[in-house]
Amino acid sequence: MSNETDDQGIPAPEGPSEVIDTDYEIGQQNVEGSVGPFGFDIHNPVFLISGLCIVAFVFFTLALPEQAGATFSWLFSAVTKGFDWFFIGSANIFVLFCLLLIVTPLGNVRLGGKEASPDYSYVGWFAMLFAAGMGIGLMFYGVSEPMSHYSSSAGGTSYGVTYSGDAPEEGNTPEGWSSIDEFNAAQSLSGPTPADVQAQIDAAVPEDQRGLFAPTSTRTDWAPLGAAGGDDEAAVRLGMAATIFHWGLHPWAIYAVVALALALFSYNKGLPLTIRSAFYPILGDRVWGWPGHVIDTLAVFATLFGLATSLGFGATQAASGLTYLYGSGAAEEGTRALLGMPFSNAAETEVEDSRLLLVLLISAITAVALVSVVRGLDGGVKVLSEINMGLAFLLLLFVLIVGPTVAILTGFVDYLWAYLQRLPALSNPLGREDVNFSQGWTSFYWAWWISWSPFVGMFIARVSRGRSVREFVTCVLLIPSLVCVLWMSVFGGTAIHQVINDGYTAAQDAGLPLQLFEMLAALPLAQITSLVGIVLVIVFFVTSSDSGSLVIDTITAGGKVDAPVPQRVFWCIFEGAVAIVLLLSATGLQSLQSMVISTGLPFTVVLLLMCWAIYKGLRAERKV
Repeated sequence: MSNETDDQGIPAPEGPSEVIDTDYEIGQQNVEGSVGPFGFDIHNPVFLISGLCIVAFVFFTLALPEQAGATFSWLFSAVTKGFDWFFIGSANIFVLFCLLLIVTPLGNVRLGGKEASPDYSYVGWFAMLFAAGMGIGLMFYGVSEPMSHYSSSAGGTSYGVTYSGDAPEEGNTPEGWSSIDEFNAAQSLSGPTPADVQAQIDAAVPEDQRGLFAPTSTRTDWAPLGAAGGDDEAAVRLGMAATIFHWGLHPWAIYAVVALALALFSYNKGLPLTIRSAFYPILGDRVWGWPGHVIDTLAVFATLFGLATSLGFGATQAASGLTYLYGSGAAEEGTRALLGMPFSNAAETEVEDSRLLLVLLISAITAVALVSVVRGLDGGVKVLSEINMGLAFLLLLFVLIVGPTVAILTGFVDYLWAYLQRLPALSNPLGREDVNFSQGWTSFYWAWWISWSPFVGMFIARVSRGRSVREFVTCVLLIPSLVCVLWMSVFGGTAIHQVINDGYTAAQDAGLPLQLFEMLAALPLAQITSLVGIVLVIVFFVTSSDSGSLVIDTITAGGKVDAPVPQRVFWCIFEGAVAIVLLLSATGLQSLQSMVISTGLPFTVVLLLMCWAIYKGLRAERKV
């Protein structure tokens, strides 16, 4: 098995290692051939099922956009509200599992065998890890999420009104009401507690109608935990703690579990570089049959829709930035457009963003990603990742220097401490009052990270050979978390400082994709830094797309890492196509979010079982 593994581009273990003895050979279930000059080498059940399902999905979404949009909306609501406890509780397990690996003797195991040495330097390793792992997300949410949580926290808690009667029509106002507007105003009452809402109902609603109105039983605000109404300083700390919670230990623990499982069972055990290999300690040789096919197919779906969501966010932000810098017209008047295509107009103008612009952007950037895919891991992804990390560091350094430097540096420590203080409460999966935050933010995030985990995990595994488990988990879990804290402190902290200390609210008032550029507009050299921001989004877009194509191709080629290039091209094109059709559906970005959490739900079960498989694999490795 080890010789076969080595033949497929996965090095055999160096030094003593417990190689699993199995009759399975990499690619034995594959179908090889060519279509004209293009060769293919595909895993028969996984590739065909994945490909056909995705083609059917694309056709359904394009042919019936309204029905597809309704289905996506239902999925999003059902999964986030019904399984929020499952996502939050599972993520907690992944963090605890990783921390245990760091402090126990299992951390001494070296990936690739006792005598293996790292394939990449720390600089190259970190660059590829960040560019593929969270690049687009950090650019999109670096300003918008801290600002959102700060604003909602400062606004305090809120309860609304439910109305149990029949809504009157214009000209048919219920007795006791002077106008339909007065009736509508009563339905929009809100207050920080149900008692406050009831007092407003008693004051505003005619006595004979009060029985039809009642305070809502759940909060209507989006603030985390108990909010911090009326206290700006506390709202900042709570908002930043909530942001760091979504970008710190939990997501990186999710990535670390998948990456460690793939690296351990491929580099140490001699199995194919596919998700199913991690389940050999549980399923034995059955992993090469239908149970394994289901696992790998779920991984393909999760990866594809997780990537499509990120590409949708990236395209939206790139379109907003390009329109902001080079567009014409006034957003307040609803005439803002790029090349005649409206985008980033004020919400009150009700001018819809051009989906054609998003389609053109995704198509153009996917074409660039194809070039990188053809060049391969070292010639494409590694080079682009290092360029992007250099640009990201320069932009970070620029904002740190020209922004409120002292406030950022002191805030970094303060925000990190606030995060650690609130971590138990934010991680609580049961009995939450902040349902909009825990379901709409946290559940979605954990499902998103879990959907990304096959892609990022396999990518990290491919570049992490030669590291000890302790070194691997520490670097993947702790160091990136600190960098994310720094990123959010610099970008989010600067935007919040502009609101509180300078009275500059442009970033706060802008839409999410535009908030980064509005924050940069208040700093020197705004035209240059905004352009750098757009370039970063686009290159992160490219590295995510081509890295994802390499990973999906490996899974659907039965673990072969040197499958024909046209297969990678096929998946790269399909990633862009799925992002496009989901954006074209009736609910746009919400469709992307719906598919992420829907595929993330079953894959969470896969990750939980993977933890047990890793433990069994490491225990056996320790005995060698």
